[in-house]
Amino acid sequence: MKPGTRAGQADAPEATPAHGAEAPDQLYERLSVYAGRPAATAGTGRDPVNAPMIRHWCEAMGDTSPAYRGPDAVAPPTMLQAWTMRGLSPDPGPDDGTGRSAAYDEMLRLLDGAGYTSVVATDCEQEYLRSLRPGDLITFDAVIESVSRRKTTKLGTGYFVTTRTDVRADGELAGTHRFRILKYRPAQPNSAKRRTAEPADEPRLRPRPVINRDNAGFWDGVAEHRLLIQRCTRCATLRFPWLPGCNACAGQEWDTVEASGEGTVFSHVVMHHPSFPAFDPSGGGGPYAVALVELAEGVRIVGNVTGVPYDKVRVGLPVRLEFLRTDPDLELPVFRASEGG
Repeated sequence: MKPGTRAGQADAPEATPAHGAEAPDQLYERLSVYAGRPAATAGTGRDPVNAPMIRHWCEAMGDTSPAYRGPDAVAPPTMLQAWTMRGLSPDPGPDDGTGRSAAYDEMLRLLDGAGYTSVVATDCEQEYLRSLRPGDLITFDAVIESVSRRKTTKLGTGYFVTTRTDVRADGELAGTHRFRILKYRPAQPNSAKRRTAEPADEPRLRPRPVINRDNAGFWDGVAEHRLLIQRCTRCATLRFPWLPGCNACAGQEWDTVEASGEGTVFSHVVMHHPSFPAFDPSGGGGPYAVALVELAEGVRIVGNVTGVPYDKVRVGLPVRLEFLRTDPDLELPVFRASEGG
């Protein structure tokens, strides 16, 4: 099967140490010795692969592929990590089935002790080598694959830690799961120092979309002012967002159709906080409406609603696709409504 999708965060420039903080290279030298050491050894899945969990997953994801039902069912490949997770209430005691190593805990304590106490997941990548079937017994091992040098991000300054987990089914390698976290010291965006340092006319940019090998064609279409929907060439099912395979028949081949641009608001939320000027041409930063729009073709897409005040957006409101250039390097599909819609 094809490797799974990946979402990444580009490395940021190295930071200068804060006053009184440990020099980045000194801490990195202490952290780098953990690269290549086990993060988990002889971990065990809490349950065998099973049909009820597969059914719940498919219902939650809206995946109706027949490959995941019936006597010959397999598990969706993207469930790979699910079989290794311990749930909200892990078993007590040192032998809880996670296989977590002392080296991994030592590394995290070292980061915590240096003030890098916050954590956020930034990147994951999966590779599928064997289908998982109900009854398979899951075991896994993990390694600390790498620790970055100190980096500065908008969240704060810290270190990226990448682990790789090898997942086995009845002893046979079924897939790998790479996972990257950032252990960081939070920035202080409201400090007087930051306000003084930022030029008054510095542009406020929206976050960049993550573009990977599975959705690049969609963004190529946006660049041409076309909203492209994937269509399975085996069963003709339309799908959005873009996926590597058909969730109706599991077909791997596809082409595209261009959306007409007509749609209605299926559901929506109003974003009040945090205020971020890049999301409002007036610079106010919100509130603004974000809708799940049902296109005339039957698929749904998330996008901002423009043309009416945020409190006039309602379920069933007719909208029309247009493209909004937010800055010289970013253009996005949005949906315009009218007051009388």
